[in-house]
Amino acid sequence: TTLLCALVAGLVFGFASVAMPGIATLSDRDFLRAFKRMDGIIQNGQPAFMVVWVGSIVSTVVLVVLGTLQLSGLELYLMWFASGVYLMAVQGPTIRFNIPLNNAIQALEIESLSDHELAEARTRFEGPWNRWNQFRTVAAMISVVALLILQWLLR
Repeated sequence: TTLLCALVAGLVFGFASVAMPGIATLSDRDFLRAFKRMDGIIQNGQPAFMVVWVGSIVSTVVLVVLGTLQLSGLELYLMWFASGVYLMAVQGPTIRFNIPLNNAIQALEIESLSDHELAEARTRFEGPWNRWNQFRTVAAMISVVALLILQWLLR
């Protein structure tokens, strides 16, 4: 669980610190094209991504079940905290905000849009997507730190 959640944290951090700032300087059309291509790889079921992303969710749910049965005291609370933060503050915003924004970009016929329509589409997407990605990046880091502390306590 810690490894998979750390890989997800690295992915969202990479988008927050490199990918999105890297494409931010592009024209509206090129920005939307670039994001649509990157997201298209994910939406087409890129195997390594799917194993890590879905695996992190499944392993976190398994951790909650097994941890609730086997842990007590501080370890139990820390496990619940780490898992809750990960599921609610990383996966929750992903499902509620980032994926719908991604889907809106996937639905665009970018080449047929006017400059004004491109600017509007980018404005509707870029700010909200980046805000929620920054939120889930911080949440993912907090969750991973809590999981690492839990492992240290259980050693």
